[in-house]
Amino acid sequence: MTTSTKSRRQFESLADAAERTGLSIRTLRRRIAAGQLPAYRSGPRVLRVDPTDVDRLMVLVPTA
Repeated sequence: MTTSTKSRRQFESLADAAERTGLSIRTLRRRIAAGQLPAYRSGPRVLRVDPTDVDRLMVLVPTA
């Protein structure tokens, strides 16, 4: 029998994502509504995001 090396996808709550990035939950919700941040729903109230997707919102600002 072989074991799969495929890792499970990780999700975090909006509160966890906001704390980790320093963004507000409101900002994350705005990005979700604008289609800039994919979100996943499990049930009527539970909303989760992929940390990798949240990290993609953070763009390096070039300096001169």
